[in-house]
Amino acid sequence: MSKRPIGIFDSGVGGTSIWKEINVLLPNENTIYLADSKHAPYGSKGESIITELSVKNTELLIDKGCKLIVVACNTATTNAIKTLRESYHIPFIGIEPAIKPAALQTKTKAVGILATKGTLSSALFYKTTDLFARNIRVIEQIGEGIVPLIESGEIRSEEMKSLLNLYLKPMLDAHIDYLVLGCSHYPYLTPLLLKLLPPHVKIIDSGEAVARQTKAVLERQNLLNTQITQTNNQFYSNGNPEIMAKLLGNVFNVDYLDF
Repeated sequence: MSKRPIGIFDSGVGGTSIWKEINVLLPNENTIYLADSKHAPYGSKGESIITELSVKNTELLIDKGCKLIVVACNTATTNAIKTLRESYHIPFIGIEPAIKPAALQTKTKAVGILATKGTLSSALFYKTTDLFARNIRVIEQIGEGIVPLIESGEIRSEEMKSLLNLYLKPMLDAHIDYLVLGCSHYPYLTPLLLKLLPPHVKIIDSGEAVARQTKAVLERQNLLNTQITQTNNQFYSNGNPEIMAKLLGNVFNVDYLDF
């Protein structure tokens, strides 16, 4: 049993969607969340810069005593998690687009994936897609401009609606029946996407799977906090803390931290 916190980082506020799933499944765990909004989005950066930023976030969380780190960013996972696991003696949980369940369940044999350029161009994404979706048509779409709008609190703006309509059109033309959200920011778009998509198109993200994997690793390494006490959840942002506080329902304090 360990009361040390779980560390979580993302290229901004989007990974709070992952934090919520972890908090539901593991309510006794203390957590520390880092929103690297100053450098968002990671998806437009090269692998070396993404790895450098991921190392910076990791070392900050290790310095704060974290027992496990969740890389709550698809781009950071697909580009940097191998380096992180080789460099630090601490468990890492990554997040990948949920191509496998979409490919296994599709009836139309066509699925859409909305993700960043950094995720879609990564070797790990290619390997996963080749393994599970070889006989499935995968319509890939880079979500250019989406993360900056979410980071600015413009989730329900007309600009966001226009972008999503533009990005969804080739997927709907291909008769997808599953839409995979390949960025941890994107689950916050689900209410809007449900209005824009036909009822038969199902939306899949990786949040629940990441939470389950986090629990499994904690149990396997005897790091699970089974003691029922008041938890300490700390949130830090190097961007605008008010935006993250709003996404969290204004029930947690979000502190500004220059990192």
